[in-house]
Amino acid sequence: MGLQKTDMLIFTLRRFNLFFFTMLLLTILSFSLSFLFPGEQLINLTGQIDASPEQLAFLAEEYQQQSGLLSQYFSYISHLFHGEMGYSMTSHLPIMTEILNRLPATIELTCVALLVAMFFGIPIGFCAAIYHRKVPDNLILAIAMIGYSIPVFWLGILAILVFSIQLGWLPSAGQISLLFEIPHVTGLQLIDILLSDSPYKWQAFQDATRHLILPVIVVALAPATIFMRLARSAMLEVLDTHYIKAAKTKGLTFSQIIYRHAMRNAFIKVIRDVGLQFANLITIAMVTEVIFSWPGIGRWLIESIYQRDYTAIQGGLIVLSTFIFLVHIIIDFVYAALNPLARERNHGT
Repeated sequence: MGLQKTDMLIFTLRRFNLFFFTMLLLTILSFSLSFLFPGEQLINLTGQIDASPEQLAFLAEEYQQQSGLLSQYFSYISHLFHGEMGYSMTSHLPIMTEILNRLPATIELTCVALLVAMFFGIPIGFCAAIYHRKVPDNLILAIAMIGYSIPVFWLGILAILVFSIQLGWLPSAGQISLLFEIPHVTGLQLIDILLSDSPYKWQAFQDATRHLILPVIVVALAPATIFMRLARSAMLEVLDTHYIKAAKTKGLTFSQIIYRHAMRNAFIKVIRDVGLQFANLITIAMVTEVIFSWPGIGRWLIESIYQRDYTAIQGGLIVLSTFIFLVHIIIDFVYAALNPLARERNHGT
C-alpha cells in the first residue's frame, strides 16, 4: 500500500514537472510572437492601438520596456497570472473576456464529439478485432480509412447542403435559435438551458440539441475512425496475452473471455490515447466552428488571424494550448488510476 502511494506521488510529480516546463516553453513562444509580429512590440502585447503617448509611456513602464528581455518576460508572466492578456485590436474588449465568452462553446462541442466518437468508434473497433481478417474486419478498416480521409470542410459543407438546405431537417448555423433568450451562467448552452427558469426551456433544449447534431457529427467522424483502429489494435494485443490463453484452457467460452476479461483490459489501453486525440479534436473543431458559425474560441481565433489581431492570437494560443494540455494530464491520471503499471517507477513516463 505504501509503495503504491509512493508510485502515485512520483507519477504526480512527474506530471507537474512536465506541466511546468511545457508552460514555460509556451509562454516563451507567446512572448516571442510579440517581437515577430509586424508593428510595435508593446502594442502587440497590449492591443491598445489607439493609446495616447501618456498611456503608452505608462504601459512601457508596466511591461518593463526599458529593462532587459528577461525583465520584460517576467513582467509579461506577471500580467498573465493576473488574467491580463491585453485588449483585442478589433473589438477593443479584454482578451480574457473574449476567451471566457467563447471557450465554453468549444468545450461543449468537443466534449460531446469526443463522447460520440468513443461511443461508436471503440465498440466497432472491438468487433473488427473479434472478426480479425474476416469480412467484417476488412469492411470496418475500409470504412475507417475512408472516414479519416474525408476533408473536414468538405464534409461540413456537404452536411449543410443535404440536411439543412435540401431536406430541412437540421439548422445550419449557430448554437441556438434567436427566439430563445437563455441567461448566461456556465457558458455551456445545454446546461444553462437546464438551469434556467424559462417556461420554454425544454423547447430550447431540443432546439440547442438540433443545432449541435451536425457540428458534432463532423467533428467526431475522424476521431471515431482513429478510435476504431486503436480499439482494434488494443483488443488484438489483449487476445494474444497469456491470461487470455489460460482462460481458454480453463474452458471459458469465447463470449465469456471477451466480456469478462478482454474488453475491459483493451478499453484501458484505448484510454491511454484519448489525450492525444483530444488535440486533433480541437483542430477539427476550429474548422467546424467556422463552417457552422459556432460561437467558439476556434472560430474567434481564426477570425483574429484574418483580421491580424495579434494580441488575440497570443492569448488564444496560450489558453487553447493550456486547455489541451490540462485535458491530456487529466486523462493520464485516469489511465494511471485504471492501470497501476502506468504509475510504477519503471513504467511511468
